[in-house]
Amino acid sequence: MKIAITGVSGRMGRMLVKVVSETQGATLSAAMERPGHDWVGKALETMLPDAPAAVVVTDDADAALTASDVVIDFTAPAATVALAQRAAEIGCAMVIGTTGFIDEDIVAIERASTHVPIMRAGNMSLGVNLLTQLVRQVAASLGAEYDIEVVEAHHRMKVDAPSGTALMLGEAAAEGRGVALREVEDRGRDGITGQRKEGAIGFAAIRGGNIIGEHDVIFAGPDEVITLRHSATDRGLFARGAVRAALWCKGRSPGHYDMVDVLGLS
Repeated sequence: MKIAITGVSGRMGRMLVKVVSETQGATLSAAMERPGHDWVGKALETMLPDAPAAVVVTDDADAALTASDVVIDFTAPAATVALAQRAAEIGCAMVIGTTGFIDEDIVAIERASTHVPIMRAGNMSLGVNLLTQLVRQVAASLGAEYDIEVVEAHHRMKVDAPSGTALMLGEAAAEGRGVALREVEDRGRDGITGQRKEGAIGFAAIRGGNIIGEHDVIFAGPDEVITLRHSATDRGLFARGAVRAALWCKGRSPGHYDMVDVLGLS
């Protein structure tokens, strides 16, 4: 599989280059950065020792997509949506790890996925996707007297909150209860907020240091508290999941997939 990587100078981009170079059956076909970036036009191996020779960083998305079977994107919502539209037109599959989308962005990605396979997930790890399944089951088993809170912690550089993973977990809890998350979510409390609404799913975000990612889903009942937790200890976890998803896209029909499909957990 010929794999293109966007945002190649970032933390995830660098990790993806390393993982692709170590993965049998995967080849780095293109490395992309935004126009005007210092790396554009330079040999990638001069910045990243793990990079294969002869790959030059480009800001030409069309050329990169044309040379690739699949593109992995962990950038920003607007850039991701624009790239998905170009990938659909060119015929390049896509793996999306970007988070922070609004409803209109999801609609645009859905539209693009009618032309090419697109795998989009707020988290690429096996553990988190197993946790999502557990949260759905527990939420379906417990009554409304159990209050649900999703607490997440990330490094100080993260720009969106709640995290994409927290929203995945909140969606799973809402699905377990047979409701839409947008109708029951509570994303912030400040001042005199009044008592908690029955059935609400609350979110809390912590930002600091270099925390890679920690997520707790709390079911607080009248006489007991159940906590489901996942902690990431190595960012390579997400890169390995993304490359696994990229290889999984080979031969897939157009569609909007997630890591549950990739891992065979559906």
